[in-house]
Amino acid sequence: MAEPGTPFDVVVLGGGSAGYATALRAAQLGLDVALVESGKLGGTCLHNGCIPTKALLHAAELADGAREGARFGVRSTFEGIDMAGVNSYKDGVVAGLYKGLQGLVSSRGITFVQGHGRLVSQDTVEVDGTRYTGRHVVLATGSYSRSLPGLEIGGRVITSDQALQLDRVPKSVVVLGGGVIGVEFASVWRSFGADVQIVEALPHLVPNEDEALSKALERAFRKRGIAFSLGDRFAGVKETDSGVTVTLESGTTFDAELLLVAVGRGPRTADLGYEEQGITLDRGFVVVDERLHTGVGNVWAAGDIVPGLQLAHRGFAQGIFLAEQIAGLDPTPVVESSIPRVTYSEPEIASVGVTEAAAAETWGADQVETLEYNLAGNGKSKILATSGFVKLVRRKDGPVVGVHMVGARVGELVGEGQLIVGWEAYPEDVAALVHAHPTQNEALGEAHLALAGKPLHAHN
Repeated sequence: MAEPGTPFDVVVLGGGSAGYATALRAAQLGLDVALVESGKLGGTCLHNGCIPTKALLHAAELADGAREGARFGVRSTFEGIDMAGVNSYKDGVVAGLYKGLQGLVSSRGITFVQGHGRLVSQDTVEVDGTRYTGRHVVLATGSYSRSLPGLEIGGRVITSDQALQLDRVPKSVVVLGGGVIGVEFASVWRSFGADVQIVEALPHLVPNEDEALSKALERAFRKRGIAFSLGDRFAGVKETDSGVTVTLESGTTFDAELLLVAVGRGPRTADLGYEEQGITLDRGFVVVDERLHTGVGNVWAAGDIVPGLQLAHRGFAQGIFLAEQIAGLDPTPVVESSIPRVTYSEPEIASVGVTEAAAAETWGADQVETLEYNLAGNGKSKILATSGFVKLVRRKDGPVVGVHMVGARVGELVGEGQLIVGWEAYPEDVAALVHAHPTQNEALGEAHLALAGKPLHAHN
């Protein structure tokens, strides 16, 4: 730990996934670290994002299981949701992880500074009048729930932050935005018994995914009774004592108890002194090079404030990278295309690498091959009574460049997909691997067997 009055090796502004990962790894490498956080250590992911939402999704999965018990010969009934009990479970999960993280930071000798930090020079962060100087400064101030111009949050118009604190299951909800956040909350609320209407301005739900996955999710949501409107923009909302009326540009209206605004997250960079110190911002994002350097002094940036995928595990990986970079280890930069993406709805969506459309744009449609392996041929998926598929995208006669999956629990398969894409594996390489039976993981093996020209449990 740095002596009083001497600079730290690293001052990290922001204690979310990117910030605390930087701090922990830097301390592990013997560097003196100060970690500044205005809220709770762990940031959005732990307290307002990944962890609490996935706890809700697990509760939703149990609710669906109770409804469907007879299908498996289990006598069970669904009597309703005890939202106080759900929130107690959710908050308990968060509290346990929070306590563990606090213990980790404390045990590594990191100076944790609670308070609102501001960059006041290229090597100094000020917190409540006290200045912390570092030989290196890492900016990792995270993101916030965005809204649309003129759309005020309040009352019956909420974001994911308020949705996580609801003490009841709403009878009906309009979800504005069909991306990851929107479809996950839609999935939860439908399982809890609410009527859900999604409004998405683009032509498909989860529009950043391969179109085949989007269409599969749309089919599944129709079957579940989740309504959605595509290609029609939001025009306005009127709030009443009993609910909201949402109007689209086409004139279509929807009435509901609540409007959830889920139009993405914006970088938290305003009024933190970044621009005053010469750091370039683009639409609020910090502009960096491939090694996450801002171009100013020894100032670096990581996580949601850096353009690209806004994912906790991306920030975590970038934090480790920066700690090793600062320590002089010359680590390999984090490659955006090899970062896995998971949407934890029912069904789940998981992907890594490029979509078929992106591959065609990069290499030409005639230089791209694809294959879909249907989970109907997978024993464990039949046991789970889930449907879906694995879609592979490869360069013609070359490596696999994209793995895209839809179905229950496929998020647990994306680790192998990351290895396949990241290591530029050929179908023949993966086909030679033995996948345990019966697992859903076999579906990846079967897909690669088929793409290698030797399909086994597949019609061809």
